[in-house]
Amino acid sequence: MAKFTPPKKLSVVVPVRNEQDNVAPLIAEINAALHGFTHEIVYVNDGSTDATHARLQQLQTQYPQLRIVRHANSCGQSTAVRSGVKAAKYDWVATLDGDGQNDPADIPKLIAALEEGVWLVGGNRRLSRRDTWIKRISSVIANTVRSKMLRDDTPDTGCGLKLFNKAAFLDLPYFDHMHRFLPALIKRAGGQIRSVHVSHRNREFGQSNYGTLDRLMVGIVDLFGVAWLQRRAKLPVIVVDET
Repeated sequence: MAKFTPPKKLSVVVPVRNEQDNVAPLIAEINAALHGFTHEIVYVNDGSTDATHARLQQLQTQYPQLRIVRHANSCGQSTAVRSGVKAAKYDWVATLDGDGQNDPADIPKLIAALEEGVWLVGGNRRLSRRDTWIKRISSVIANTVRSKMLRDDTPDTGCGLKLFNKAAFLDLPYFDHMHRFLPALIKRAGGQIRSVHVSHRNREFGQSNYGTLDRLMVGIVDLFGVAWLQRRAKLPVIVVDET
């Protein structure tokens, strides 16, 4: 068997909605972090009503590797991520949030954690979380409950910084909010998961598009749905006859 070789080509997918002041500094950081990699940066403008799209168009003259996918209306983060992954040119995709709280300098750490059979590497912000106390507490509770129910081997599935195989992602069952359950869905499909500690930063510009209570209520419903999917999963062992 050939030795596993980490990818040297990467698509970075960033879903955004009304992040006009964050796009320029974050794109500069992504580009710097991936020096030495062949890469593209795919921004998915999920129905922004501010100047996000105009800023992105201006930045394309400075960054030829920047591509834009635009939703006419906001469809949510999971759909935005999926649109970006479908548009991606390369076999491996990194995602991060467009608010600047994920540090692109951590992407090479995710790549270094890849090995044979690993389909997804996720970031773990627990040691460096920069959020309000209510968000931190609700995140710990949600991750604990989810981990017990789904056994997804992931301490921080809500971290937007992830690296995964494009084909494996597109083969997963798609539903709204699926981005919160990628480790469980990948494991259900037969892939291995790894987590690495990553940094987390304060939001410098704009405001969050998500509320704590609405995420909690939707997450509870989705949690039982994913648990149902897991119970119905069948992983066949393929036998190849020698000729």
